[in-house]
Amino acid sequence: MNSKRSGMGLNARRNFEGWLFLVPAVVLIVCMSLIPAVMAFVTSFTTGTGANTQWGGLSNYMRILKDKVFLQSIKNCFFYLIIQVPIMLVLALILASMLNNPKLKCKGILRTCIFLPCATSLVAYAIIFRTLFATDGLINLVLTSIGILNAPYNFLAHPLSAKIVIIIALIWRWTGYNMVFYLSGLQNIDYSVYEAARIDGASPFQIFTKITIPLLKPTILLTAIMSTNGTLQLFDESVNLTNGGPANASITMSHYIYNQTFQGVPKFGYTSAMSFLILFMVAVLAFIQMKVGDKRD
Repeated sequence: MNSKRSGMGLNARRNFEGWLFLVPAVVLIVCMSLIPAVMAFVTSFTTGTGANTQWGGLSNYMRILKDKVFLQSIKNCFFYLIIQVPIMLVLALILASMLNNPKLKCKGILRTCIFLPCATSLVAYAIIFRTLFATDGLINLVLTSIGILNAPYNFLAHPLSAKIVIIIALIWRWTGYNMVFYLSGLQNIDYSVYEAARIDGASPFQIFTKITIPLLKPTILLTAIMSTNGTLQLFDESVNLTNGGPANASITMSHYIYNQTFQGVPKFGYTSAMSFLILFMVAVLAFIQMKVGDKRD
């Protein structure tokens, strides 16, 4: 009986010590994330600034529906999402499949080279791409040299080409990041499965579609949700690469929220409402992706 009591006491003490270690992290999360989020939600229902703040109800949310620039930023983000995310994930999956081949030489160097763009600074890589696609940049120099263009083209001064530059930059930077997830998942698959498929006469395309993709489905779902979340909150590329131009043609939602908050008279209530609209869109898209992609019983 005494051993049971001492055992229960030991378990309780271990549980207490475990929760005690979690207290600092919980306090930080509550103070730095939860409380500011609740305050921002309350602020989204207010209008005015400083001492002139007053309750505005749903006026900020109704204002969003009439804000042409913010509606344009939503279209831009979904344009990036629909085009860039599928290309990036498919390319990352193909690269991971190629680099998972045990017969491939110099795999470590190749993996490092593909992942390196992810390690670069967001600001630095945006400036690099801005320089590359400038009128006197390397891209124009190459295209005019081989005769594709007769004269230098200002990629960043036209709406469609400015968006395409952002998409190319995103693919360059984040493909290696997603490749690491897929490569990690592939290394948990016994390579004898692929050897057996080849012996049975399966083509590389059949192996890719019938073995690799189904076995990596949870990882693909994870990267799709993370990429969707990141694209809808895109900021650095819009600010540093195109500055939202030309004429807000490439501006993102986060960039527009930043402008409304820190340029001119701050509109904290309105920007809080826009932020929670982004949160709502991210949550809805993540829920849809979970329902469509996760078929586990």
